[in-house]
Amino acid sequence: MVLHITSWQEAAKQCQTWKKQGDKVVFTNGCFDLLHPGHITYLEDAKALGQHLIVGLNADDSIRRLKGESRPINVLNDRGHMLMGLQAVDMVVAFDEGTPLHLIQTLMPDVLVKGGDYEVDNIVGAKEVVEHGGIVRVVPFLPGYSSSQLIARIKGA
Repeated sequence: MVLHITSWQEAAKQCQTWKKQGDKVVFTNGCFDLLHPGHITYLEDAKALGQHLIVGLNADDSIRRLKGESRPINVLNDRGHMLMGLQAVDMVVAFDEGTPLHLIQTLMPDVLVKGGDYEVDNIVGAKEVVEHGGIVRVVPFLPGYSSSQLIARIKGA
């Protein structure tokens, strides 16, 4: 199977190339364990803020620490494969830390995006991106869609 995860070094190099071309690099992150319409809408909205969207993808151990031993449902490479199949996503980069701060600092995107009810001041990496001349945006989630709710519904079936 082809790997769909880009190394941090390769991602940083590609970011610099895109920026030198005058393109805006957008970054978001998450688990993206079970893709659903809410994810698709969110990623399309994020991509609309620039020319290239990079998704920081929580590695499997990171998800287990966040969501519990029964997660992820799909392993890292499968989740990366699904994300790379989306028109909005240009690159997927995995991280195993509790937050994507070091990855954000490595890539230093022009636009940092999070979804839902985040406040800009509480978004990991926001301060660093703004200090480097970037912007931070909160994109609303599509109501009624959640991987956790989807998993609960499947278990109840």
